[in-house]
Amino acid sequence: MSRPTGAPSALASTPSLAVGLAAMAATVVLWAGFALSIRGIGASDLTALDTAFLRFLTPLIVLAPWIPRALRRVRRERKGVLAALCVGAGLPYFLIAAWGGSLTSAALVGIVIPGTVPLFVTVLAFGLWRTRARPAQLGALVLIVLGVAVTVVAATSPDRVAGVAVLLCAGLVWSVYTLALRETVLDPVSAAIVLCGPSALLSGAPILLGLVPSSLPRGAALGDVLTFIVVQGIGVGVLAALCYAIAIRGLGGPVAATLGALSPVLTLLLAVPLFGEPVTVATTVTLLLVLTGVVAFNLLAARPAPPSPPSPPDLPRTPAAGRRPELEPSC
Repeated sequence: MSRPTGAPSALASTPSLAVGLAAMAATVVLWAGFALSIRGIGASDLTALDTAFLRFLTPLIVLAPWIPRALRRVRRERKGVLAALCVGAGLPYFLIAAWGGSLTSAALVGIVIPGTVPLFVTVLAFGLWRTRARPAQLGALVLIVLGVAVTVVAATSPDRVAGVAVLLCAGLVWSVYTLALRETVLDPVSAAIVLCGPSALLSGAPILLGLVPSSLPRGAALGDVLTFIVVQGIGVGVLAALCYAIAIRGLGGPVAATLGALSPVLTLLLAVPLFGEPVTVATTVTLLLVLTGVVAFNLLAARPAPPSPPSPPDLPRTPAAGRRPELEPSC
């Protein structure tokens, strides 16, 4: 069999509207699966490092035919972008999200992490490139801040407040990954391989050497292992990245990002039967505020920028005169 030389065929051409919607629906389910499985670590026989090892090793096995191509392409990538990819969606992000999930709930994992990405991306983009959000988008970001504040005020224990703070850190780290995706020259498959390689090594080495507590060498429950391989390794590690790339090509970035905001809703609904999490007033208000803020932020980003005023007759016109770079929509 010949070695694959390109991206999967699904990414080779522009998908139809139906394919884009189907890919986006799958992405929403997979994103919800991430939040639910993060919360489920505590109910399993596995440690956070065990699940991280399964999460990052599985994509390397599934995408093994494309590893040589990814290694060739990675030579053309900047070291800073590679570091941002590996930190922003690799082992550091996973462990921070798992820590936050152990202190809060699946619903808050699904709401706070993706919901605060537009806020942190805006702050980071301004700090790095002086890129400003549109004034109307700032109002959407205020809604996100208010949503998080509601959860903090309504928290019934210091651990829950600490958990929200940890989830905010996870959102910040994921924002670094979001910006790195905008800068990278790697395709989605190569990017997944690049970030999974170091993370699989860093999580697997301490386990295999017996340096940390682990259930894998002792024979963890097969059901738990298979669940995290399927949901985290294959679902989040492989299918979510490919499905979201297909959805963006078929629907456009702003529409895909807006529909992606449905993931916290699905997470909240599924957490009730799976973990017995109550749907509290505070959680509902937080969801509505954050969801409204994310949708408004993305829709406002999709609107055409107002025309630039003409340059005065006595001044030379430059390509950047009167213009300001706009932030791309975030998911």
